[in-house]
Amino acid sequence: MRRISWGVLSTAKIGTQKVIPGIQAGSRSAVVAIASRDIVRARAAAEALNIPRAYGSYEELLADPTIDAIYNPLPNHLHVPWTIKALEAGKHVLCEKPIGLNAREAETLIEARARSGKQVLEAFMVRYHPQWLRARALVQAGRIGEVRAVQASVTYFNTDPANVRNRADIGGGALYDIGCYAVAAARFLFAAEPRRAVSLIDRDPVMQIDRLTSGLVEFPAGRQLVFVCSTQIVRYQRLHIFGSTGRIEIEIPVNAPAGEATRIWMEQGNSGVAETITFEPCDQYTLQGDEAARVFLGEILAPWPIEDAIRNMRVLDALYRSAETATWEAV
Repeated sequence: MRRISWGVLSTAKIGTQKVIPGIQAGSRSAVVAIASRDIVRARAAAEALNIPRAYGSYEELLADPTIDAIYNPLPNHLHVPWTIKALEAGKHVLCEKPIGLNAREAETLIEARARSGKQVLEAFMVRYHPQWLRARALVQAGRIGEVRAVQASVTYFNTDPANVRNRADIGGGALYDIGCYAVAAARFLFAAEPRRAVSLIDRDPVMQIDRLTSGLVEFPAGRQLVFVCSTQIVRYQRLHIFGSTGRIEIEIPVNAPAGEATRIWMEQGNSGVAETITFEPCDQYTLQGDEAARVFLGEILAPWPIEDAIRNMRVLDALYRSAETATWEAV
């Protein structure tokens, strides 16, 4: 069975704690190198994760001819530039979300993909988890009638000014970091693109990142996404899907624990009694890594190509514009 050899750009926490172990547990991949601008840090991460090679620069890693694909978990402002460098070096790329700082920047990846002949994917791991797939299948089967609304809440508390999520100059903030999941969820479940969006943003007075963002996004046929995301309120997450004859609730939609069972609830009619659907423990990062490897190996077409990432970015753009104009903005 063919396997993909991965290199990782940076020792970012999401990579070392979640994505790299997930990829390593898969059947189609091997993580063979990791890079940092600090060789000591790169070597420490390589030793801790049993990665064979460590590099003291990103350029050295991209020059390694044994690497097939790059995982890019760099800060948001470096997603597009280093993804393009990786593509130009002849590597496929799995890039963390959001794919860029705006849709116009992200669109440059289409041409880079064409020039290189390599694939580039956005790392929305949730779309590979069985709980998301089952929820969408139930919706498509009409089990809760005509789906009219998606409601999402994703929040946590982090006021560390050194954390990349709290640096406005490099793409920090709640909407980029976690609000993007709400937008992706609605597009995933409605299987449609929204028309317009309106938002309300409260910014941290010192760090200037959006620390609390609420949004309303209109889809065709009057369907709606309503969401709240925050980096400075109590940690919580939930996803609700409301239909004409029932509802579905995903208990832990984003940070589903890899070693524990997960649950969704489905209520049909107005009985007030919800059926519990339980999923065996799985690692959504492993599922994502295996799917990416199959795309990179040419075994399947990308289910979520870069064009999808750009469409998600356009919604985020509209939400940010709306906060400035205090009105609805077209997507």
